[in-house]
Amino acid sequence: MRPRPAPVPLLIACALGIEQLALHRRERGASGGPVTVLRTGMGPTAAERCITRMLADPDLDRAAVLATGFCAGLAPGMHPGDLVVAEETRDPRGSVPCVGTELLAKELGRAAPGRTVHTGPLTGSDHVVRGHERSDLLATGAIAVDMESAATLLSAVRVGERPVAAVRVVVDAPEHELVRIGTVRGGISAFRVLRSVLPAFREWHRSLLLPRR
Repeated sequence: MRPRPAPVPLLIACALGIEQLALHRRERGASGGPVTVLRTGMGPTAAERCITRMLADPDLDRAAVLATGFCAGLAPGMHPGDLVVAEETRDPRGSVPCVGTELLAKELGRAAPGRTVHTGPLTGSDHVVRGHERSDLLATGAIAVDMESAATLLSAVRVGERPVAAVRVVVDAPEHELVRIGTVRGGISAFRVLRSVLPAFREWHRSLLLPRR
């Protein structure tokens, strides 16, 4: 009988206290590896610093990293509460391919039925994107933008080779900008969706130990 693979820890990174509140669980995942929800702080510099420091812990040496939280959708027709699964994350320093995009999209559809799941490139910014910047980023092929995912994943793979992914919930979209009436309702919708997606993250985590064909 072949020995079972060693458990792979999962580090779920978010930036804001409200995101951490939605995800606030510390438990063993379906794979048997520990799951840690980490608040990095807002912005790419904070995310890079926090992830680099956290992954220096020997217990997280091989940890898979999943960046999550809220984002701004770039494509017309996106709505608060829609989900974005990154095929890759991008920022001016480069791009990082994500692992298990199709599986995550499928599991998110189960975890949050009725919500639209978008897949595509997720781009990074060091500030809140508004107006013409949104259309400029859309023209690059990106479907959503946030301030931490790209820095989180780039920092994670620089520390060492590991599976990475990014899942974001749209809170701000072209027809639903944060400055408009209805923002609070959209934020509540996004919070509820984020609170529902942990089962999908656990399935992604579990899949990392399955034999590859």
